[in-house]
Formats: sequence, structure tokens, C-alpha cells
Amino acid sequence: MIAQAQAAEETFGPTNIPISVVGPKLNDPNNRAPVAVVNGSVITGTDLAHRVALLVATSGGELPEEELQLVRLQVLSNLIDETLQIQGAEAQELEVETAMVEGRYAEVAQRNFGATADAIDKMNEQMLAFGSSAASLKRQIRGEIAWQLLLRRNVIPFINVSVEEAQEQLAQLEATRGSTEYRIGEIYLSTTPETRQAVYQTAVGIVERLRQGGNFQAYARQFSQASTATVGGDLDFVQLNRLPPELAREVEQMQVGELVGPIEVPGGFSIVLLIDKRQVLMADPRDSMLSLKQVSISFPPDISDEEFTSRVNAFGEAMSQVGSCELADAKAAEIGAQVVPNNSIRARSLPPQLQSILLEMQPGQSTPGFGSKEDGVRVLILCDKQAPPAASGKTVAQIQQEIENERIEKRANAYLRDLRNDADIQFPG
Repeated sequence: MIAQAQAAEETFGPTNIPISVVGPKLNDPNNRAPVAVVNGSVITGTDLAHRVALLVATSGGELPEEELQLVRLQVLSNLIDETLQIQGAEAQELEVETAMVEGRYAEVAQRNFGATADAIDKMNEQMLAFGSSAASLKRQIRGEIAWQLLLRRNVIPFINVSVEEAQEQLAQLEATRGSTEYRIGEIYLSTTPETRQAVYQTAVGIVERLRQGGNFQAYARQFSQASTATVGGDLDFVQLNRLPPELAREVEQMQVGELVGPIEVPGGFSIVLLIDKRQVLMADPRDSMLSLKQVSISFPPDISDEEFTSRVNAFGEAMSQVGSCELADAKAAEIGAQVVPNNSIRARSLPPQLQSILLEMQPGQSTPGFGSKEDGVRVLILCDKQAPPAASGKTVAQIQQEIENERIEKRANAYLRDLRNDADIQFPG
């Protein structure tokens, strides 16, 4: 891939990284020499290696060397932008407080390891195991906060959406009641005529890794050049008429969970994940609240396949005859099973295959058994099902916020482009 990129173009990304100069430096994680100098601030090979290691770890494993070269170029481009954002905040005396950075780092630790006292210690250990560092992730967080502060001062105050404009769009939304809207994850990579082929190859590599199990949100945070990168590329629910026609045509044909790309759109390429879809202003059965009882049995490690099959069949037969949640505990005790109640769980929070089964069931019915010899086998008994209330629709204030977010995104992209154009970016030979 990198050879193709070199053959096609001599530079990479919106900051025109010279591949012939930078490429040879990308293979040495212990290189403390400058790879790029941004307005006097140095980005070393070690800085780059730590950030790449963080991305590789969250993508599910090793990357082929040729693909890794493109990843390193893209991450270097991200580090340059991040440096410009931090410098921009400093130039305007917008302080990114250490407490803010540490607070967000703690939030990431808690998401990964739960609200435990040693969550941050575990996060630090994980960073080292990845070949990265806590400092690298904290620098990324610092850049995100700096950018938010810059936008709040220089962009957001100048975006105004009138009540009348929002009301007009709300009326249009009411007119489309029952039509489909789509929750989309997007990774957007911008191009110029000179960088188009190299960026396309990067996008192809990202799609390959995602299809091999890479984490979409992690790739969006590192690669996407849209403002939604900080939330893992999540665009939330949108209607097709709010998307570029090139994306709309693809999304309309996609199934939930499907990944498509790269799709060429004005100014770059997009990689799209369809997270969910629903009908506008209509109640969604997946918002039903379910009360369940999980009944499970476990097996000795040396159980034979025949005995396992026999016990699973007997367990399923016994559960199918229970008829109500009130009788589940007694039946479970009789056959040596364990019962765990799950009250007020939203159907959409369950795996898709369970959603469809449970939503078609009546109280007292049970699912087929699922699980394995090693992990045990479980059934779910439906105790109660509360249909979702009728959708109330969006408010004028919510519509205003959505329009504002779209305009902020466009202004933010232009602002970052100006920072790049005004910067002194050097790539020491």
C-alpha cells in the first residue's frame, strides 16, 4: 500500500507530509529525533509509536507492515493537527486544566475497568502492555479539550439558528412521520487532488481492519477528520435527505451492523457503519421494557457430549412447561438450576437475536436454551412486557441544536484548515 501511495503522490494528508522524507523514520519506535516540527513543537518517533500502539491494541491485534506504514502516516497527521489545536488554545490563553485531563482519563479507566479504586492503575498497566503510555492518551485528551475550548470561543458563539428555521424543519419532520431514519457511525478522511490516491489507500486499509474485528469507535477517534471523531464517529439518527447523496444511496440499502466504504464524497472519503434504524416519530417495539428471569444450569468439566445433550434437552423441556415466572423458582430448585431476575430491561439493550425472540413472546413463555458446555446453558422467561409509549417527537430546541451542530462542524473544519495554512510545519530530513 505504501509503495502505491509513494508512486501516486509524494505527500500525504492535509499537511502534505513528505513520504520520501518521513517514511524511513516511521519504523523505529525508539527514535527520539524529530519526525515533524509544528511551530517549533517537536513530534518524535516515540510520540508517534506510542499513539500507533494505542490504535493497534484497540483494533484487535497486529497489522500487516505495509498497512501499518499508512496507519503511521495518518497518526502523524493527527498528531500535527492535535499540536495545532493545543497551540491555538495556548495562544488565546485558554487553559486546559490538568484536572480536566485527569478527569477524562479516569472516565476512560472506569469505562474499561469499572468504578473500582484501582481502575486508573489498571489503565496505566494496560497502556504499558500496549507499548504505549498514559502520557500519550492524556495528550490526545488534552488536544480534544483544547479544540473544544477554541470552538466555544471562536465558532460556537457565531452560529445562530432561529426558532422559525427550527419550526420549519420540525414541520418537515412531522410530514415524514413513519419514514425511516438511520443511526450512522462515520469515519471521514479529507482529501485534496494531490492526496486522493494515498487517502483512498488508507481508507481501504481501515475497512479491512474493521472487517477483521477492529473497533470502529477507536478508528474513528484516531482517523476521522469530522468533529464527531471525539464521540467515536456517531452521527446519531439522521434522515437520508440530511446526508450527501453519495452516502444516502448506500445507507438506504444497508442492514443494521453492516459496514460500507470507502465512499467518495465531496472533499474526501467516508466509511459508514449502520448502527441502528427506526421510524420517524413512531413508537419502536425495541423500546419495550421487559421483566425477565434467567434460569441457568452448569456442567462438570468432564461431562460427555451425550450427557450434555441429554441434560440440555431435559432442561429446555422443563422450562417450557413452567408457564409463569411465579413457578420458575420452584422448578429451578427442583432441577438444580440457578435463577437471576432481570427487571426493567430495555429490549434494544439485548443482542439482536434475543430481541426478536422476546418481543414475539407472551408472559410466561421461555426462550430456547443458549450457551455452551463450558459456560453453562440459560433460558430467559418473560415475566412482563410493557409496550413503549407513543413517540413524542423532537422539540424545537432539539432541532435548533441539530442544525447548530451541523454548522459548527463545517466551521470547525474550515478553522482547522486555517490553522494548518498559517502553521510552520517542517519535516527534518
